Amino acid sequence: MAKQTFTTGQVLTAAQMTSLQETAMGGGAASTKTASYVLVAADAGTTIAMNAAGATTITVNTGLFSAGDTVFIQNIGAGATTITAGTATVNTAGSLILPQYDAGILYFTSASAAIFYDYIQVGAVSPLTTKGDLYTFSTSDTRLGVGANGTVLTADSAEATGLKWATAASGPTWTSLSSGTPSGSTYTVSSLSGYNQFFVMFESISTNSSAGPTITMRFNADTGANYDVWAHNFGGGDYTASGATSLNLLSIGANLASGFVGGVWIQNSNSTGNKFGTIVTSGNFSPSDAKTGTFRYAGTSVISSISIITSAGSFDAGTLRIFGAN
Repeated sequence: MAKQTFTTGQVLTAAQMTSLQETAMGGGAASTKTASYVLVAADAGTTIAMNAAGATTITVNTGLFSAGDTVFIQNIGAGATTITAGTATVNTAGSLILPQYDAGILYFTSASAAIFYDYIQVGAVSPLTTKGDLYTFSTSDTRLGVGANGTVLTADSAEATGLKWATAASGPTWTSLSSGTPSGSTYTVSSLSGYNQFFVMFESISTNSSAGPTITMRFNADTGANYDVWAHNFGGGDYTASGATSLNLLSIGANLASGFVGGVWIQNSNSTGNKFGTIVTSGNFSPSDAKTGTFRYAGTSVISSISIITSAGSFDAGTLRIFGAN
């Protein structure tokens, strides 16, 4: 029953009394709407039932209701119904969006302001349906379905929820370019151009000399003063070489019969500018022979070959591996 005005001495009919009782108990018989609707003054004290398959709105304007008036609103349709402030102000501590079978009361505190008491609140009705689903929000609480195996959750403002599942970013893929036993006093691996990074791995590489050799590396067989090294020899302190003609990897005070191990990582190798990298090596499996440091190679060509050189004897055992990545 809509809000009524009675006069002194008026006798109410049984139908009027029944309607008043229904209103007091919950809004009376519902006025069903199937499309977006703008409240009118006659809706005070009544029930508005929205029944639409798609999203709808119920708009609240000023100057139609008085302080203390109420409008009961329910949504029985599949589409969400949003209580929308037109010219009036509508506040709530819950949600202004009613999913199917949610309901609430508009209580007017003045002719231009109302509080909406959401009975269920949209959060009480979970949109989740499948293992791995995420509870998110767009214009209402929303299900973000579980992503494919191996995908990662990614922020994306173009998506309705601001989130999406995406393929994980991958790092560089390393390709094995060479694997062999070094021989001679200089061992060179060629045809390496086209890679932005190289990793050179030394596995128990030894020489046949009883003298303590120095092991060095060159790029593109370049003997120019293009190698700068900043390193620490654990058995002999800091080591610095500026404008050297090769890259010092290891200096041994005894024979290298037990071999040396380690690696050199080279960055920017496919550039005509400076190349940089790191060195980690150890000889005779002794910590005192270990070297770690960084280097710069100032050659102006891309790296297409890598050589290792021993200052005494020849290489006779072990494995040199080279990997490339872009």
